[in-house]
Amino acid sequence: MYSAAFIFEAGQYDQEFHRLNTLIDAVAKSLPGFVGVESWNAADAQRRNVTYYWQDLETLKTFSTHPAHQEAKRNYAKWYKGYHIVVSQVVRSYGDGAFEHLTPNQRQSAT
Repeated sequence: MYSAAFIFEAGQYDQEFHRLNTLIDAVAKSLPGFVGVESWNAADAQRRNVTYYWQDLETLKTFSTHPAHQEAKRNYAKWYKGYHIVVSQVVRSYGDGAFEHLTPNQRQSAT
């Protein structure tokens, strides 16, 4: 499993942004290797993180090369003050099992 975290500081959004954002989200969810997405905001709400989870790198590449995604990349400066992307391979995921997560949850023992 892989994740791609899109960390950004928002600027001004317009209709074009909302159109592309909706389309890009639909494209991601339509791909067979899509696992899920989650988002977080920093306490000051300036910096945000949207992380997409993928079964494989091929699906992530298909997503990143989609024409709508490429259009958004070309025009990012209109909508964002800045961004950073982190692509990671999920090698382990664990917790106490109290809630579900998109990654496999290997129950951690209390000892």
